[in-house]
Amino acid sequence: MSRLVPAVNAAAMTVGARLQLHVLSDDAVQRLERTNFAGRTVSLAGGIAAAVGALAGVASAGGRPGLAAVVAVAPAGALGALDDLGEQPEDRSTKGLRGHLSALRDGQVTTGFLKLAGIGLAGLAAGTILAGARGSTRTWRGIADSVASGALVAGTANLVNLLDLRPGRALKAVAAVALPLAVVPGPATSVASGVLGATAAAAPGDLAESTMLGDTGANALGAGLGVALAASPHPAVRLGALAVVVAGTLASERVSFSAVIERTAWLRALDQAGRRTG
Repeated sequence: MSRLVPAVNAAAMTVGARLQLHVLSDDAVQRLERTNFAGRTVSLAGGIAAAVGALAGVASAGGRPGLAAVVAVAPAGALGALDDLGEQPEDRSTKGLRGHLSALRDGQVTTGFLKLAGIGLAGLAAGTILAGARGSTRTWRGIADSVASGALVAGTANLVNLLDLRPGRALKAVAAVALPLAVVPGPATSVASGVLGATAAAAPGDLAESTMLGDTGANALGAGLGVALAASPHPAVRLGALAVVVAGTLASERVSFSAVIERTAWLRALDQAGRRTG
């Protein structure tokens, strides 16, 4: 029963936050509106609500994993909101890690770069908390554990955001990983449960194309999922997950995920499942 508490808290806070955002002033509502890939008007309120829900869920997880998740999710959501709401017109053509680094070399500090740097530092802090729970962080082995765990947290936050290009896509990916972590007993169970609760509550609006995650929701959910993965007591699991995240991130610089999904029948069917038609 205790493992359900974070999920219930996360789902309730996601729904509650979404309802509160629904009654904002007309100007505030319009500021949250974006146009999606199909030309429909969607609201970033869904992503903000998902971030609030995820934070509430992982905060109730308790223990070192719960603390690490709060340390990662709160900055990830806040920095995602900075990128969503504070992005300048000249920043909008700058995408991907390579694009933000190129802009930095040209003397332009984008909100995207600030987000990546901030989430990286938050991930390292969360990774250090998790590594400390497994032993000393003052040895070379402990330092390596902190860095690798931090990279996994930050990398997962970024990769989930990269998947948020179609309705429900990022949420399906998060759910696919979080569900087994929430079911199988372990250090990550409660954190994964919190992430899963927020994901489930955000899904209806996202799939119906009335809301979208944006950087706020995708980064927050991804950071929480990254902590759940990094909390695994098995080094092979953590390193395997990190390898997948790094490979996916590097691939995104050269390959269009959407194009690959469209060319692959089973991926296309999974991607379109539950989405609005017409």
